[in-house]
Amino acid sequence: MTENAQRMPEPDAELRSLERLVGTWKVSGGAEGEVTYRWMEGGFFLAQDIVLEHDGRPIKGIEIIGRERRFEAEPSEDIKSRYYGSQGDTLDYVYELEGDVLTIWGGEKGSPAYFKGTFSADGDTVTGGWVYPGGGGYESTMTRVE
Repeated sequence: MTENAQRMPEPDAELRSLERLVGTWKVSGGAEGEVTYRWMEGGFFLAQDIVLEHDGRPIKGIEIIGRERRFEAEPSEDIKSRYYGSQGDTLDYVYELEGDVLTIWGGEKGSPAYFKGTFSADGDTVTGGWVYPGGGGYESTMTRVE
C-alpha cells in the first residue's frame, strides 16, 4: 500500500454511539435553556453549544467531546470533553453511554460530581440529574426540539 493510499482512521463505535445526542435540546429543571450537539467534520468530535441559566446565572459556552489524542499517542480510553465558558471557565468531563444511560463525570470517571440521565424509548428525552459532592445537585430534563 502506498503512503497516499493508507487507510484513514475512523471514529470507533463507542464514540459513534453519542450520535443520539445530535440535535437541539430544550433543557429544564435546575438549569433552563437550550443546548445543541453537532459532529465536527470527520466525526471524531462532537461540539456542544450551551445557552443556559442556572440560579439566575447565565451559562454560555462550547464543549468539545471526543477521545483525547496527544502528539503521536493512541486515543484515550475514555471519551473526554472540555467546556469553555463565556466567563472564563474551563471544565473537563468524561462521557459514558451504557445502553440508554448517559453518565457525564465531572473531571474523571468515578468522580463524586456527575450527571446521570436515561434516554426515553423514542430517544427524544433524557431525564436525570446532576449530583455534586456534599449532597448538592439538581434534576434535569432534556427534550429534543430538532
